[in-house]
Amino acid sequence: MMSSINWYKYSSPATFYGLAGKMIPWFYGVAALLCVAGLYIGLFLAPTDFQQSDAYRIIFIHVPASWMSMFIYVVMAFWAALGLAFNTRLSFMMASALAPTGAMLTFVALWTGALWGKPTWGAWWVWDARLTSELILFFLYLGFMALQAAIDDPRRADRAGALIALVGVVNIPIIYFSVRWWNTLHQGASVSMTKAPSMAAIMLVGMLVMALAAWMYAIAAALSRARSIILEREKNSQWVAQMLEAEA
Repeated sequence: MMSSINWYKYSSPATFYGLAGKMIPWFYGVAALLCVAGLYIGLFLAPTDFQQSDAYRIIFIHVPASWMSMFIYVVMAFWAALGLAFNTRLSFMMASALAPTGAMLTFVALWTGALWGKPTWGAWWVWDARLTSELILFFLYLGFMALQAAIDDPRRADRAGALIALVGVVNIPIIYFSVRWWNTLHQGASVSMTKAPSMAAIMLVGMLVMALAAWMYAIAAALSRARSIILEREKNSQWVAQMLEAEA
């Protein structure tokens, strides 16, 4: 089944542009439904925590945003590596399309973390290992986008950005394992593959639903941005001219 799919066909910006246009509304729709369901579970069905009271409910935004900030960076680095290895235009475009969403979710993770830290730690910010490495991730996203914007030649900008993406991916395991490697103020992982969750099942369900919502949104936003990048870079191609003529 997998071998019957012509992947080379979908690596063409012209083909991908049309396919992405059909998928975007579905991903946005599913993201909206999951977000409503996740917030309902988190705000109305999940019980009040006996230690943190209702302040803990920010995990339904903070934790999914933190997960996605790391996951998107890994995917961005994957597309960048693919572009460097095979010189595929669409790979570089996907890496560029993912960066703003990753930066936004990293900012959300840092911001909600500060909101959570004030009532529980008594401080908006501490130079904790987890917080500091997450802040570095935010700067990596900004550096990736700033470098690409500073270089006029798109191909050179793609390759320069790819190097930042690949070097910066080293920071991801540091973020993830920081709570194990160092004596840190930040609590341990909310969900672990090696032990049972330490929270009520309904809390975990709400958090996972919100994580899925963030995932669907990230895909839709990246596809939408990739279409804009394709149009910008392919504006002088025949297929774009024909498409614009047909839409006129």
